[in-house]
Amino acid sequence: MFDRNIFAERVKEMRLSKNLKQIELGNILSLSVQAINDIEKGRKITTFDSLVILAEYFNVSTDWLLGVSDMRERR
Repeated sequence: MFDRNIFAERVKEMRLSKNLKQIELGNILSLSVQAINDIEKGRKITTFDSLVILAEYFNVSTDWLLGVSDMRERR
C-alpha cells in the first residue's frame, strides 16, 4: 500500500544520492523548489507523469518509490 512518508524519504534519498539540489530536481520535474520541499516533507505527492520521470531518472521502480515494494530496481 502507498505510504506518503516512505515516498517522501525515498525521493529525498534519491535526490541526495545524485548530489542534486532541490532546485535541480525541480527543473527536471518542472516543479518549484517549494513543491520539491513539500514532496520531501510528505505534505504533497506528485503527478503520475512526475512519478514516471523520477523512476526513470533514478533508475528505480515506481513501486519502490511509492513504498509498495522493497525491490528498488526497475524490471
